[in-house]
Amino acid sequence: MVDEAGAMPSDAGWYKMALTRIGLAGLAVMGQNLALNIAEKGFPISVYNRTTSKVDETVQRAKLEGNLPLYGFHDPASFVNSIQKPRVVIMLVKAGAPVDQTIATLAAHLEQGDCIVDGGNEWYENTERREKAMEERGLLYLGMGVSGGEEGARHGPSMMPGGSLEAYQYIEDILLKVSAQVPDSGPCVTYIGKGGSGNFVKMVHNGIEYGDMQLIAEAYDVLKSVGKLTNGELQQVFTEWNKGELLSFLVEITADIFSIKDDQGEGYLVDKVLDKTGMKGTGKWTVQQAAELSVAAPTIEASLDSRFLSGLKDERVAASKIFQGDYSSGETVDKAQLIEDVRKALYASKICSYAQGMNIIKAKSTEKGWGLNLGELARIWKGGCIIRASFLDRIKKAYDRNGELANLLIDPEFAQEIMDRQAAWRRVVCLAINNGVSTPGMSASLAYFDSYRRDRLPANLVQAQRDYFGAHTYERVDMPGSFHTEWYKIANSKI
Repeated sequence: MVDEAGAMPSDAGWYKMALTRIGLAGLAVMGQNLALNIAEKGFPISVYNRTTSKVDETVQRAKLEGNLPLYGFHDPASFVNSIQKPRVVIMLVKAGAPVDQTIATLAAHLEQGDCIVDGGNEWYENTERREKAMEERGLLYLGMGVSGGEEGARHGPSMMPGGSLEAYQYIEDILLKVSAQVPDSGPCVTYIGKGGSGNFVKMVHNGIEYGDMQLIAEAYDVLKSVGKLTNGELQQVFTEWNKGELLSFLVEITADIFSIKDDQGEGYLVDKVLDKTGMKGTGKWTVQQAAELSVAAPTIEASLDSRFLSGLKDERVAASKIFQGDYSSGETVDKAQLIEDVRKALYASKICSYAQGMNIIKAKSTEKGWGLNLGELARIWKGGCIIRASFLDRIKKAYDRNGELANLLIDPEFAQEIMDRQAAWRRVVCLAINNGVSTPGMSASLAYFDSYRRDRLPANLVQAQRDYFGAHTYERVDMPGSFHTEWYKIANSKI
């Protein structure tokens, strides 16, 4: 282990020193904070980073934050050898090639029965590939989604480990203490399932997060653009919303954002932030998987499209000059009624977004034979993660009532809530359209609900068109079998 400066002790004293319980490689923001969290919970931890200054920085933080049992190493061999057997090393490095490079560095010093845990946002198939490769070398492998950002990593994230159950059992006691703790439902971690299920669940969590953020942004836009609410009023509204059914991390931080004055000039900081959203890829992966699985996810897709459109800032500025004009309806808006309607529309839209995410997870679980427990996923998302919300407790109870629930929308409680809010939801979407304010997430959620609740859709015409031009055949409502009609010949024989 190292002294306070992060240097190795003399070889003579090395063999006498106690081994640490676990190791962590990769000391960027998330890795550094998770390592300190583990140490603070009483588990001695070894840390390593290719850039040695990060090691020294982490060691110094551990000293300043309470002389935590964290020990830094400047070379991989000493790092690995400092950990008790069977050794477990968590990696927190950028997804893709850096993960393979880190695995190669670590595996050269690991022994049969040791374990590597990838705590990054990795594509689930890469995790499954690596698990097989490690198995051939006698090593265990976990792909573990970690949500909660910098604060979550330091004080309690939501963690989604999938892969080797034996590997999970090595570190279950650590994860149970390090994860976020929710008083009525316990630690925000569970063994997700086999293969890449942990990474897949984290990916969909991020897709739901995209939907949540987009819906909140639309609520803001309608209140600001149509209702003319000031930032002060918006702060009050979101603060109040965070006391009820919309209680969540994202609503809470939104209220905070509206309160921050610009320290570089006049007014509020939120108005100076460029309207151009970044992304790291998990939302796109979620939408691609929804398409691969033939699962409708229009709210999540709309949120992704909105990020793409936000990136076209220069084009949008040019278009705004071409399409000038007053798009407002001119109708008088009752501010109090609008606030209440938008609250209901946001909640109803949110139900649809979560329903879509859960259906993606369920479809992949069926395809891969993972046997995922959707209620348990809702439980571990109640704390630590970005989408944490009181609403998730309701989702857990819905799946506890019916583990085979086809869609969250038809759970009796959620179905009633949708029905109670749909009039307000429709008013908000119509008002936005009539005032030229785009609400792609809320509109997509409403269209999803309206399609799902109808016993007959115009898909019969689409299928007839497919049969007309491509002889794709169709089924009938009144008799079994597959049919094809010579639509062109019949239509033209009547001329």
